[in-house]
Amino acid sequence: MTTAVEMASHSQVLMEDKYTVRILTLNRPNQMNALSWNVITRLLQLFLAYKDDPRVKLVILKGQGKSFCAGGDVRPVICDIVQGKWRLGADFFSDQYTLNYVMATYSKIQISIMNGIVMGGGAGDKERAVNMLISLRLFSKVFAMPETELGLFPDVGASYFLSRLPGFFGEYVGLTGARLDGAEMLACGLATHFVPSTRLTALEADLCRVGSNDPDTFSSKILNAYTQHPHLKQHSAYHRHVLDVIDKCFSRRTVEEIISALEREAIQEPDEWISATLRALKKASPASLKISLRSIREGRFQEVGECLIREYRMRSFQHRVLITQGCRAVVIDKDRKPKWKPRRLEQVTDNMVDQYFKRMDEEEGWEDLKSFHQGLTCLLQ
Repeated sequence: MTTAVEMASHSQVLMEDKYTVRILTLNRPNQMNALSWNVITRLLQLFLAYKDDPRVKLVILKGQGKSFCAGGDVRPVICDIVQGKWRLGADFFSDQYTLNYVMATYSKIQISIMNGIVMGGGAGDKERAVNMLISLRLFSKVFAMPETELGLFPDVGASYFLSRLPGFFGEYVGLTGARLDGAEMLACGLATHFVPSTRLTALEADLCRVGSNDPDTFSSKILNAYTQHPHLKQHSAYHRHVLDVIDKCFSRRTVEEIISALEREAIQEPDEWISATLRALKKASPASLKISLRSIREGRFQEVGECLIREYRMRSFQHRVLITQGCRAVVIDKDRKPKWKPRRLEQVTDNMVDQYFKRMDEEEGWEDLKSFHQGLTCLLQ
């Protein structure tokens, strides 16, 4: 007998069986396809089933409506934590991180069609898909990691993929929450192909012809046939002269040094991009900025599983100590006036940041993720 939870899970993730192809559609358009627990558990169930099914050669993931995915549906999690039900929040993120690991290390071809907004945890759903396809109106702002504005930090594998963007572009995106359009995502490597939305139906039909013989080559040829190469718009942050400033400033050791370097650049050559970047940094949570910078820097030298284990530790510690002012101001009360504690960068000590990166005390009921593969959890001990 199908339970109410199973019915909700099945309605929030639609599945189409197309010969050797499975098309999974996130179906919460009114919530911008935010990842509820039902969505996460259903996706995990399906990806694990397809992994061992020899009939499945290709998995396509897309979103219903105007968004691909706006990240995790954190409001219920926040409400649980406010009520003292921290274990439910930990379990939610444990399942989400496990899903991200399964997708990041998947042996079969994945194509994520990001036809719409991609934010926060929605980016984790494509962190190592073989093909990350952008197909929205060319200069729409479609990608962002806005965690520092919420008093959080980029997670679900973000420290892995942001740290691998060219130069120090990942630090810029992760700390400022900068919004990128399709052309910028393609240029920096967050997406692999750009296809106009008007051609998506035809593209899916062709991809569903993938057979059992060399599906890698077949799908690549189809994607390449549909791909266009958009140009960066005039004021894009990915133009060479801006990238030089990003690398010069965001390569600095601390957040304070990054801001000081940007302020010097603003004096020497006033520029609206620099002003906007400084405003974003000064608006964000001081603690989040320092935690996020360290996380991205550590991610540069870790594999994706190590990043996810560490990020889960960080998330779990955050759940134990506070409900962030950003989440309160943006998600709950919606007054958009967070009262950060500490209020200033210089008040955020190294010891405060270190707490987020320590191994969890299992005697207190917390434990590391153990579901990746044998021996992985020993890597960060």
